[in-house]
Amino acid sequence: MERELPQRTTDHGQRTIMEFHHTTLDNGMQVIAELNDRAYSVAAGFFVKTGSRDESSELAGVSHFLEHMTFKGTPRRDALTVNRDFDRVGAKHNAQTSEEDTFYHVTCLPEYLPPAFDVLADILRPTLRDDDFETEKQVIIEEIRMYLDNPMSVAYEAAKTAHFGAHPLGNSILGTVESITALTAGQMRDYFARRYSPANIVLAFAGKADWGSLLELARAHCAGWQGGPASRQAGPVRGSGAFRAILRADDQQQTVVGVADGPPLESPDRYAAHLLATILGDHTGSRLYWALIDPGHADGAELSYQDFNQAGTFFTFLSCEPESTQVNLGRIAEVYQTLMSQGPTEDELVQAQNKVLARTVLRSERPMGRLASLGFHWMYHRAYLSVEQELEAFSRVTLADLRRLLGDWPLWPMTVVSVGPTTNVHPLS
Repeated sequence: MERELPQRTTDHGQRTIMEFHHTTLDNGMQVIAELNDRAYSVAAGFFVKTGSRDESSELAGVSHFLEHMTFKGTPRRDALTVNRDFDRVGAKHNAQTSEEDTFYHVTCLPEYLPPAFDVLADILRPTLRDDDFETEKQVIIEEIRMYLDNPMSVAYEAAKTAHFGAHPLGNSILGTVESITALTAGQMRDYFARRYSPANIVLAFAGKADWGSLLELARAHCAGWQGGPASRQAGPVRGSGAFRAILRADDQQQTVVGVADGPPLESPDRYAAHLLATILGDHTGSRLYWALIDPGHADGAELSYQDFNQAGTFFTFLSCEPESTQVNLGRIAEVYQTLMSQGPTEDELVQAQNKVLARTVLRSERPMGRLASLGFHWMYHRAYLSVEQELEAFSRVTLADLRRLLGDWPLWPMTVVSVGPTTNVHPLS
């Protein structure tokens, strides 16, 4: 089942520097690699298609908890040895859990990939010991409490819940103190067996390496993994447009998170959505910046686009003095409504494209930057997206595309959650 795309050349065709490869192991695991003979490092990562949206209420937070547990020990290594074996070869490693995925990765010098990958693959088959589980449970609970002290985290989680309602995208990534306290090691082991099956994992490599050697590593460490296919309920969803004010009397500022529906990750409109968010809510030089930050009305005002499996969102973030909250919401509404009625300008589109293209190129110069893009795109699209193809997709977006996007996915009204020392905030029409 191995497939290799045509090589791409640079330097006027004199030297091949990028190759893409793909194969499927007999157990169903997808293995991909983008090889760059000019890179000085190599990155490897396991993309597990599981996150908080795949959890039931009694398992709330198990995906993130399980991410922690993978580093607590395997049949071959305890937690100390895991970290020591990464460190001894200078490998940079980490993991992250989102609503939809859990991502484990390592970056190192090419000559140290075999020992580094040996550790990375090893932790994907953890022992999940009872003693480690109970110890780490307290770490997770403290992490939840830490985020409960953060107004932006509280507002973000509450906004997701208000916007998505009973849909699983409204689930908290961390879970709650109550759900984590009640969770058992047996429940986690069952979740692991169902969700960490090889058919639900993409293994990706990026950087300086040899495809034959990578295949040998993948087969030697992962071919024996077992498990059946894992499914996900991923029907389209539209948000509620609800409004909620949460009192936190000790906060010094008011924090507001707004959520509007956007195109899902399956839609080609996601490129236009990223550019629209840049025009409106980039941290510098955007409409929200000039309307709220530059005049000193707020210290934070941004818009970002997040694409999900069969869903998408525009997240608006505002932080300001409590007494300015209502008028600042009015300013945001005016910015959005003006853009929806008039559309962006050509200069704004070009500026946004330049920003996004530059950031894409800068991120892609590092194997780790390419790894994330490669793995997530393959997981949901089963296609290779080269840097050139990604740049072309952003460059093709027109003003007509942005105007159509605003008609299909209006930014206002939106779900709004306000958190802080005042509840004297009300929804706008």
